[in-house]
Amino acid sequence: MAEHNDLGRLGEDKAAEYLQAKGYKIVERNWYFHHKEVDIIAFDGDTVVFVEVRTRTSSDVLHPRDSVMPLKMRYLILAADNYVRYKKLDNRIRFDLIACISHRDGRWDIEHIEDAFTAQAE
Repeated sequence: MAEHNDLGRLGEDKAAEYLQAKGYKIVERNWYFHHKEVDIIAFDGDTVVFVEVRTRTSSDVLHPRDSVMPLKMRYLILAADNYVRYKKLDNRIRFDLIACISHRDGRWDIEHIEDAFTAQAE
């Protein structure tokens, strides 16, 4: 597996731990609809939260929160719509972003952006 894939998996693990510590109930990880993936699907109370996790090293120029492009947002929205229909859910939904930054000394910075974008994003 490529090094960036390992880093991404580690970031997703850190994000899942972070959400669980905040009381979220994780129900899916790496959920696919065709080629569209949702990193984490969780419940924050009664709200279904679709979480995009972006991971970078501290030496990367682009901050992970700045790496989510409109096409990725649209794919997340399509996947979320399919998930809600498939599970027959009638809950409020939200799209969050978790930006994870790995430091050489083993520290991690985690930034959780609730309502990072809406289903109207284009």
